[in-house]
Amino acid sequence: MERSSHADSFAEIIGAAHVLTSPDDQAPFLTEWRDLYQGVTPMVLRPGSTQEVSAVMTYACQQGLKIVPQGGNTGLVGGQIPQESGDEIVLSLSRLNKVRSVDPAGFTITVEAGVVLEALQNEAEKVDRLFPLALGSQGSCQIGGNISTNAGGTAVLAYGNTRDLVLGLEVVLPTGEIWNGLRTLRKDNTGYDLKQLFIGGEGTLGIITAAALKLFPKPKKLEAAFIGLPDPQAALKLFSLAKAQAGPVLTGFEIMPRVGLEFCLRHLEGSRDPLENPHDWYILMELSSASEAFPVRDLLESILGEAFEEELVEDAAFAQNLSQVQDFWHIRHGMSEVQKPEGGSIKHDVSVPVAAIPDFLDKAMAAVESLVPGCRPVPFGHMGDGNIHFNVSQPVGADKESYLAGWDEMNAVVHGIVHDFGGSISAEHGIGRLKRDLLSQVKSDIELDLMRRIKSALDPSNLLNPGRVI
Repeated sequence: MERSSHADSFAEIIGAAHVLTSPDDQAPFLTEWRDLYQGVTPMVLRPGSTQEVSAVMTYACQQGLKIVPQGGNTGLVGGQIPQESGDEIVLSLSRLNKVRSVDPAGFTITVEAGVVLEALQNEAEKVDRLFPLALGSQGSCQIGGNISTNAGGTAVLAYGNTRDLVLGLEVVLPTGEIWNGLRTLRKDNTGYDLKQLFIGGEGTLGIITAAALKLFPKPKKLEAAFIGLPDPQAALKLFSLAKAQAGPVLTGFEIMPRVGLEFCLRHLEGSRDPLENPHDWYILMELSSASEAFPVRDLLESILGEAFEEELVEDAAFAQNLSQVQDFWHIRHGMSEVQKPEGGSIKHDVSVPVAAIPDFLDKAMAAVESLVPGCRPVPFGHMGDGNIHFNVSQPVGADKESYLAGWDEMNAVVHGIVHDFGGSISAEHGIGRLKRDLLSQVKSDIELDLMRRIKSALDPSNLLNPGRVI
């Protein structure tokens, strides 16, 4: 690649200050936060508008340059990190950070791709509305990346994945053409729903530059309980009870093991054990309603009262105010980061049918403990929608590098059990680079062929995020 000439051409399009070529300037864009990937790039481009993204892609297409779109660089499968070959240019969307319009009456908001998720939540809050997508990385992840990976999070139970929150998109195609599909219609049955190609496409088919999104009534009543129970089977019965009684008022149901809570108590600032005695498993249950008149606390107490009578629950702490609700969620959202100080952690982002979660956990935990004696399974996550982050920390005192060298072997064991339960090897994190070679094991030939045909039709030169997904 003729680095200097291309850099000069891009500088004419977006300004020299936004073409980063020095190692120090590039560093934040080249490392994945779990340290699995360290990329190399000739330059990082930071366009400031959809038109500039279009001009960049037009030039890249003409010159045959490979482009890696990047949002907040919080992805967990390496899709946003350039290859070590050094021939991929990073295109950061962080300067596309404008809120274009807010329509509280129509319950919609239109924002650019670089808007940070937490900022988007705050914009909704200003007009007494809720944008429900909630992630541990919401202070730094960007909505364009959330859409490109079809992010899940802790609110899927009540509001669905990111895919369910998108009404329309603006996308720059690999050729530089702009597709303006920023419609806010709830019903539009006029042919193929093109936006679905780019939601979860991980930047391989086009670059999302803006999105029209759904807003929801802001909860006026919110209650939560941190619950200790003996095993996942009890947790499943509690979920069935809560779902039957609360229906859509049940907005959170997260499972955590004791070892995960212990990690939080050791490493997560501001955390404390909500319960007096230790328990093998915990549930964080949240109920909320947009109606001030709805007796949310009474309903939560009724559910747990029945659960105590059925001996499903050993203990529970009710949040007494919003601050305590946030304290409970602080523990849950910190569950990923606290594994890092404990050494190597082999990750699995999987889903199985909700009813199969207890059996899956029993089999998977036994299997990894047999494979690596002394390892510490830390399965946690969204029990209400079947998505478990089945992470496995190294044995105490083990060599981190030696442990992580067994990543593929452990993945094969866990993913095999997931397959037996009819589950998915990627529930919400995507495929990226990390899981690309696993797709052939879980997708049929016709599925893979259809994906390749779509990629070839939209990006025949394979310039946009090559080597990811397929």
